[in-house]
This record gives sequence, C-alpha cells and structure tokens, in this order.
Amino acid sequence: MKTLLALSLLASMSLHAGTPNWPRFRGPAGSGVADAEKPPVEFGPEKNVLWQVATPSGASSPCVWGARIFLTAFDGGKLWTLCLDRATGKELWRRDAGAEKIEAFLPKHGSPAASTPATDGERVVVYFGSCGLIAYDFAGKELWRHALPVAETNNDFGSGTSPILADGLAILVRDLKTDSAVLAVDAATGRQVWKTARPAMATGYSTPIVWEHDGVKEVIAPGGLMMKAYDLTSGAERWLVRELPAVNCGSPIASEGMLYFAGWSPAGEDMPMPTFDQLIGPDPDKDGRLSKAEAENTMMKDFFNSNDTNKDGYISRDEWDAMIGYLKRGKNRLIAVKPGGSGDITDTHIAWQKTKGLPYVPSTLLYRGQLFMVKDGGLASCFDAATGAAKYEQQRLGIDGSFYASPVAADGRIYLINLDGKAATIAAGDKPEVLWRGDFAERVAATPAIADDTLYVRTESKLFAFKQTK
Repeated sequence: MKTLLALSLLASMSLHAGTPNWPRFRGPAGSGVADAEKPPVEFGPEKNVLWQVATPSGASSPCVWGARIFLTAFDGGKLWTLCLDRATGKELWRRDAGAEKIEAFLPKHGSPAASTPATDGERVVVYFGSCGLIAYDFAGKELWRHALPVAETNNDFGSGTSPILADGLAILVRDLKTDSAVLAVDAATGRQVWKTARPAMATGYSTPIVWEHDGVKEVIAPGGLMMKAYDLTSGAERWLVRELPAVNCGSPIASEGMLYFAGWSPAGEDMPMPTFDQLIGPDPDKDGRLSKAEAENTMMKDFFNSNDTNKDGYISRDEWDAMIGYLKRGKNRLIAVKPGGSGDITDTHIAWQKTKGLPYVPSTLLYRGQLFMVKDGGLASCFDAATGAAKYEQQRLGIDGSFYASPVAADGRIYLINLDGKAATIAAGDKPEVLWRGDFAERVAATPAIADDTLYVRTESKLFAFKQTK
C-alpha cells in the first residue's frame, strides 16, 4: 500500500514537474510576484472558477508545489496541516499537530492557524504558536517536530509569522511578550542550528526574508520599533534600523541592490488614540475604570480582554497609558535600505523614506521597479523603487475597508482583496487603473497565491482556484 502511494505521488508530481510554485508566504522569495503567470483579470464566486472546496477555518495562505497545495487550519479545537490536490481541490490528507494547549488569540481578528506553510519540494514545514515547528513529507508522514513553548503574545492577539526555508534551514522569527528570538533548525532533521535572542522586541507578526548581497546572506526580521539583520549561517546580528512602528505586521522585500520595508501602527499623527479620560467618557459608575460592559459602547468592544493585561475585569488608566505610551514610541514609515551596513545603520543607510499611505497588515509589493502599497480605506500609493519618486499617492480604488491580505502581482496586474472580501484587479504602472472589481461576500484574511496561470484565494470558509475560461 505504501509503495502504491509513493508511486502515485511521484507520478502526480511528474505531471506538474514544470509547474511554477508558490512555496511560502508571498510566494518565491517572499516577493508576492509570479510575473510569468497569467491568472484571470476577473475572479470571484461566479467568475472564472476552476474549482472551489470547503475548508476549515484559518488565516494561512495557500502554499503550492507541483500537484500539492498545503494549508494550516483550526477545526474541532485542533490544529491541522492539510494537503489538497492542486488540480481538483480534493483533500488528500490532514494531520493533527497534537497541541496540548491552544495559544490565546482574538477569535474575531486572529487565528491559531495563521502561519503559512513553507516547502522546498521535499518536505513541508508548518508553524503553530501553540506547539512549534513540524515537518511532513508530501505523503503526510511526520518527519520531525521542534517543540516550542506555547506562544504568549502582547494583548493576546495570537501568532502571525510564518516559517521560511533557505539553504537547508527552516527559519522562524518568534517575537512574543517575552523571550523573543529568531531561530534556525536543520530542515532535514529539525535539530536547532542556531538561536539568537531579540531583547526588547515586543510581539511582532512579520515573516522574514533572506537578502543576498555582496556575497552574504542575511535574514531580515522586522520587529517592534526596529528591524534587524542576521547572518544566515551563524545567526549573528549584523545590523539594525531603529525608528520603525511599535507593531509590525508586513514583510520586507529586496531587489536590485536595495531592501524595502513599510510599517504602520496606531497612535501616530494619522490615527491619534484617545486619552483614558476620553475612552471612559462619563464613566457611569464613577470608579475610574473601564469595565467590559462599559466597553461595549467604545472602540474597545472587541479588544477588551486583550487590553485588560492584569485580567482583573477592568482596563485601568495605568494599563491604557502603558499601551499608548509604547505605541507612541514608534515611527510609521516606508524605508529603502542600502546594503553593506554594520551595527546601527539608522542614520547611514536609509536611501529614502515616505510617511504617507502606509499599510497596517499588508506587505509592500515590489513590482516592475515600483513599490505598491494599499492602506486601510482602499487607498493605494506607488513609488519608484530606485528614487522614491511618487507615481501616485493615496488614490481610492473603490474598495474600502481594512486589508489583511497582501497584494500579489502577475502579467502586469496587481490583485487585491480586503477583509470584507471585496476584490479588485488594477493595472501596474504610473496610474491606478482599476480593471475589475468583485465581491466574495465573506471575510478574506489570507494572501492569495499564484501558480500555473491560476489564482488561489482562501476565504473564511472556502479555497477557490481561478483560471481563465475559454
């Protein structure tokens, strides 16, 4: 039986041996780009659907290699790794991570299955904040696991980072409430190769990239208030950039001898936070605290538990002021970083910067020499990657709301989906020409994937494959 399964797997993979892959969060090198592919301009529940299948809840993106698609999911109180057939969407196998405890998370905004799998074509590596790293072969056999303590994140939002694979290593940036670190394990065995502490790094959600320049390879890892680079082989810290947002969600991107990163978090000039007195308002019971019942009529309705840091059932002035004070230490900006730095390069290696139109959760897209960003509210900005010259700034695309999914690009087009499931395709270039708009009518938090002229979109309840129909 095992022999038949192996032969079937090899045959299936050979059928798609030339199929371009989307092997990690944001695809090849974390770029979000598959320029040789030709996915359809129009895509939606009734537009160019190749197939659609129901999937368990989760915010991870599709990871595509050959004939397989990998996802993580949270279903029945358990954490799962799923493998689907790329041609049909049929579930081939699912494996229980065996987590003894599920990490704290905000059900309306996060997921304990938020991390996107990564694959090198031999194995698939998944990360769950609840239990650590696990590797499977393509037939679903567990190869190894690298157990980690249950993640404890600031404000109990939950984990968001994804693992990456590079030069035989599985890399994970684990920025938590305490003991933040970046670690590398052998991708074949799960044995720890190196681990570097990230002191003073609060919870972060960015997925790292590897930047190769001047004969070196660096792991680039944004975190709270700063971004750091580590030697890929040893884990030694090489440089850092300060004056970044207090909370970073997006990933960096590198090309043409430059590194780019954009981040935004609340409490800046474009989104001032209320004082504690403004937050509690009339304070009906006059106790100088915000109770959960009182929070129902405030901006903290969905975030009360995560801001009640001492878990006494109230948000106090001290708790609020500590949180706002930390957020105000950040600086929201897009930066272009020159290679070759060492130590603190904040004042020496920033080629140019921007402070408007910055994304909160989505990553910046570098496409055909231009940097594209989408800000909550559906505001798009585009800059020349070499000079920072603006092509357009904060232009409305006709899809409002918040964005979690990062933009992706192929064949001269950029694909966008907001958190409410409203989608748009725009032409890449000097003007934000909207080619099509659509609506999935349900939540979309996962970044799409592109492979074999197909756009894969994961909604709250389904996975869609879109391909141009004749």
